[in-house]
Amino acid sequence: MFCSPAQPASCADITHARKLGLVKHLTASPVAVELLADAGYQGLGAQTGGRVVTPPHCKFKKSPPEWYEEIYERQRKAHSSRRIRVEHRIAHLKSWRALARHHGRREHLSDTIQAISGLLSHQQTTTRGARQP
Repeated sequence: MFCSPAQPASCADITHARKLGLVKHLTASPVAVELLADAGYQGLGAQTGGRVVTPPHCKFKKSPPEWYEEIYERQRKAHSSRRIRVEHRIAHLKSWRALARHHGRREHLSDTIQAISGLLSHQQTTTRGARQP
């Protein structure tokens, strides 16, 4: 799980990813990595050679053909099914009291998020290791 540093002002997801150099990092990486993103990152798939996978974009705003609705819904559900683990991780991260009721200084929020994310990653790897015979 990747958690970017907190920014002082509101910013669109895709703009924040571009500022952090995510596009350059993904296109320059020799390892084929696939990121399952939400609709806030639409457009990054074309810029990264398909490494960022977003839900399908609805091409018809008003009265889409019946055949298109079926295809669109099937693609949307397939993406949602693959991304459910990401959404659960985000929800687990937000459930921590330190983030749910953050009253501290904004300068320390990034460190808190990184620490909790590290704890969750460690917890997940140790839990997986314990289940294996």
